[in-house]
Amino acid sequence: MDIDIDALSLRELRDLQARIGRAIATFEERRKKQVLAEVEDFLRERGFTLSEVTAIAAAPRRGRPKAAGTPRYANPANPAQTWSGRGRKPRWFAEAIAAGADPETLRA
Repeated sequence: MDIDIDALSLRELRDLQARIGRAIATFEERRKKQVLAEVEDFLRERGFTLSEVTAIAAAPRRGRPKAAGTPRYANPANPAQTWSGRGRKPRWFAEAIAAGADPETLRA
């Protein structure tokens, strides 16, 4: 679309500027709607609906149970630093063990 802006009047230029501003402001929303329509068509061709697919994605995952509510180990130098005994060992715990501390002495 070629527009000879030199041939436009001031009123036409301001109108064009307003239209461009609105197009820029709504561009992302229009693009999202376009992509959503394409995704819905893709799913419909395969016998699914968007709500069916998003329900699967939103379903709770079975995973490892949460660690117990109370921590198993506490840093003697800073009791606010605790560890449940699961996952990566905190630095303070690893350093204490490396220094010869018994894990039982670090129990909370």
